[in-house]
Amino acid sequence: MTFAYTLEIVLSLIAVFTAIVLHEFSHGYIAFRLGDPTAKTQGRLTLNPLAHIDPIGTILVPIVLVILRSPFLFGWAKPVPINPNYFRNPYKGMFYVAIAGPLMNVALALGTSAIGRLAILITPSSLLYGHGFFAAFVQTIFYLLGFFVIINIILAVFNMIPIPPLDGSRVLTYFLPPEGKRVMMQLERYGFLIILALLYLGALGGLIKLLSGIWDALLGSYWPMGIAG
Repeated sequence: MTFAYTLEIVLSLIAVFTAIVLHEFSHGYIAFRLGDPTAKTQGRLTLNPLAHIDPIGTILVPIVLVILRSPFLFGWAKPVPINPNYFRNPYKGMFYVAIAGPLMNVALALGTSAIGRLAILITPSSLLYGHGFFAAFVQTIFYLLGFFVIINIILAVFNMIPIPPLDGSRVLTYFLPPEGKRVMMQLERYGFLIILALLYLGALGGLIKLLSGIWDALLGSYWPMGIAG
């Protein structure tokens, strides 16, 4: 295992961890603004990554996927505790809380992409694609930024799948009639199994192609995604 490859793994995990923590923080922040103090009283309304670590979703799963060079990298943090009873309208409140996470990831992806593309315009090509210490340093920064864009796009789109407990299910539930809301609540206990089954059967293959197209468009063909050895 080369130093460059090891560094790519470390940077990939940093990008994944940061995106996940900011995603969860946005849920807690919006809930707090809507009157729910649960996340704050339990110490979860913080950017301290230690407060959001899930041993499996935040550490084990991303590490295994990165090492295996999986084309689809994912992970999760401990869900921020939300009590919809504090909201004036529980379903509407949960709609805002749920959509806050994916919107945070979209904003991070767009902002990082814009900054990176501007930086590419003013960075000499000898540093972007060459070899040597300074070139490797510059490419390391761009690799981190590029992977941060990718993981935020994945989190934003994947979390909007309308299957419990993903955020998309909360968004969809807000628009459903009472009977539809009851069905979504009943699916909650089986949601994770449904997601695993869809992944195993390859039913999300089209989604992965969509994700690839989105981050390719954001990063562009000139974005350096390798580190000089």
